[in-house]
Amino acid sequence: EKVLKKINPNLKVFLKACPLFVPLVEEGWRYDSVTYEVADRYLNDIMTYDIDTLVLGCTHYPLIRRTIQKVVGDGVTLVNPAYETARELKQLLAEKGLTNIQSQEEARKYQFYVSDQADKFMRFADSILPFDVNTTKKISIEEY
Repeated sequence: EKVLKKINPNLKVFLKACPLFVPLVEEGWRYDSVTYEVADRYLNDIMTYDIDTLVLGCTHYPLIRRTIQKVVGDGVTLVNPAYETARELKQLLAEKGLTNIQSQEEARKYQFYVSDQADKFMRFADSILPFDVNTTKKISIEEY
């Protein structure tokens, strides 16, 4: 809110916590009617302000963007901060000559580290990534 107001002091910013979105996504209920009902309940209040833009302020929220878009309607622009950040980072790296150009095969060599529930992460990742996650490594965050 502070950053947006700094950019444009005339903006009207409304905040809305949606704590059930995360467990719904992690449960794999991204397209479930329950998720739609929860989104409708959460966003009904904020829609009374006639908003034109909705910032998806959590890493999980873009994973249910279709459901959110149905609730808020096509007249509301959804902003995915992770995507926007990645675009800005790509541009910055290019400007600094720091891009790492790889072949498609090299780019597919991902390593995943998790602090808990490696099997659950693999199932979840397989449902949202365009490739299979074959292995994950569990690490103890207390060591860092």
